Amino acid sequence: MAARVEKPIRIALVTGAAQGIGKAIALRLAKDGLHVALNDISPKLDALNALSEEIKAVRAGIKSSVHTADVSKEDDVRRMVEEVVETYGGLDVMVANAGIATDKTLMETTVDEWDRIFAINARGVFLCYQYAGKQMIKQGRGGRMIAASSVLGKNGAGDRLGAYAGTKFAVRGITQAAAGELGKHKITVNAYAPGLIDTEMSRQLDQNAQENLNWKPGDYLKTYSARSALGYNGSPEDIAGLVSYLVSDEAHFVTGQTISINGGVYCD
Repeated sequence: MAARVEKPIRIALVTGAAQGIGKAIALRLAKDGLHVALNDISPKLDALNALSEEIKAVRAGIKSSVHTADVSKEDDVRRMVEEVVETYGGLDVMVANAGIATDKTLMETTVDEWDRIFAINARGVFLCYQYAGKQMIKQGRGGRMIAASSVLGKNGAGDRLGAYAGTKFAVRGITQAAAGELGKHKITVNAYAPGLIDTEMSRQLDQNAQENLNWKPGDYLKTYSARSALGYNGSPEDIAGLVSYLVSDEAHFVTGQTISINGGVYCD
């Protein structure tokens, strides 16, 4: 009987990993048996270091490292990818999760606010795809790239998040374009489009609604859960489960998709 050949451990890089959805994705990928490189901005270094230690305890033999960078800056993204490759010898999975929200209507949004959110949410995805994609092409062993869109990247009407919606529609287009370019290299490119997820960002939006609209505490969250066919909002672990599938061998035929995961708030 031939000896079983062990597959090499894949390497994943997760941006915006210090909290919320990014943290849940990083932990899930570690449980799935991937080495996980963690990224966020430098003020979140302590949270990244704590998560890195947590990941190392998740599963024997799994490694983790921390790479602070601003994904809106090309030099930062280039350096981040180079550091990951130097640390692990390659890169197999890029999760471009980092993003911010501007809780204003389009009529209230300034040009500076517009430029900042597009720089992080849209340019950041482009740069992560570009530098991870170049590395994966060089390696010649395929790969997986995944980005964060949103339910507001499919239906942008009716919220105080106009600029945010614009960035999340942009992520869908960038994802489709990258999938078309990289498929011949056996690199799949997809995005997840969550509804309201219980994170620090959603709780801040609830706080903003109290301050700006005189809503009661929790009303913002309740408004979204009431729209859901299931009657509740999602958790970061729900998104992590979808990402776990998209990076798996079973998802080799899924590319160019932005997958809704929103409890039925919006149906494609």
